[in-house]
Amino acid sequence: MMNQYRSGFWASVPPVTKNLIIINALCWLASFVFLRLGFDLTSYLGLHYFMASAFNPAQLITYMFLHDPYSLTHLFFNMFSLYMFGRALEYVWGSKRFLIYYMVTGIGAGIVQEITWFFEMHASFQQLPENFIYNGAEISKAVLMNRFITVGASGAIFGILLAYGMLFPETPLYIMFIPIPIKAKYFVIFYGVVELFFGVGNFSGDNIAHFAHLGGMLFGYCLIKYWKTKNFNNGRYF
Repeated sequence: MMNQYRSGFWASVPPVTKNLIIINALCWLASFVFLRLGFDLTSYLGLHYFMASAFNPAQLITYMFLHDPYSLTHLFFNMFSLYMFGRALEYVWGSKRFLIYYMVTGIGAGIVQEITWFFEMHASFQQLPENFIYNGAEISKAVLMNRFITVGASGAIFGILLAYGMLFPETPLYIMFIPIPIKAKYFVIFYGVVELFFGVGNFSGDNIAHFAHLGGMLFGYCLIKYWKTKNFNNGRYF
């Protein structure tokens, strides 16, 4: 009975959603194992600031398949959201278009994060000497610049949340600790406002890339609008 349940569960997940979950899980496992062997994958495949020496354009793709190797929470919530909302989009759009959407929103989120870093740090880095004291130790500007790294599929996941809200705006969703359902369109708006609030607030101790999340939503919205003008919408966007 257990084997039948598992096969039925996986059979209900469309191929791109399923493979994305598997790839992300394998990448997390690899980063976890390599870290304990003294090799940090995020230092090479995570997204660096574009002016840092460790930056590589390929990181705009690789970063979205890595997650915090010190905890499963980051990976779990992203993959749970991908499973809950991504499969519905893949059923409507088809696998090819869903994969395009996922990659565009993930890359778009990375681009927005680069822009955010530029406006937050460029002026400060320009004023720094080549070597200075940071947290009680001498460090070079180049080394410090390489320490700004972001990883995770959250940008693409927020793009998926936006698309779900546009395709299924009246669908009731239940949020943890809130006993009443919220329509998908209001849920997406709420999340967007929260991300904007925390992003603009730039709260101390918050290491979440809020503007990258908004970037995933922005690129997702633009892509959906483009598809709509090209009559690729299957009649289901609003």
